[in-house]
Amino acid sequence: MEKLKIELSQEQGIVIMKLIGYLDAETAPKFDGVIIDLMQQGKFKLIVNLSKLDYISSAGLGVLMGKIGEIRAKGGDIVISSLPQKIFRVLQLLGFSKLFKIVETDEEGFKAF
Repeated sequence: MEKLKIELSQEQGIVIMKLIGYLDAETAPKFDGVIIDLMQQGKFKLIVNLSKLDYISSAGLGVLMGKIGEIRAKGGDIVISSLPQKIFRVLQLLGFSKLFKIVETDEEGFKAF
């Protein structure tokens, strides 16, 4: 069983990435690779849906931090949606709520662009 599954869909020119499982040092390179692939395709508007994410480590957070500047420089953004309460508290504690748009639903994420 894979530790991290990433489901991709696209609507209105915005890519929704639904992360399922664990985002840690072992799985962060997979997440990073998917974002790189999307960027190479010219897709810079991303909603990262964490509703099914059970765990996120500093490595997973590092992927988000490492890509946000480049994506914004290309006119895009990363919006984080549907966070489980425990993950929301971690992101809030680390100040991610000041760096990223965090919304309750993907629908709100579309409006954030």
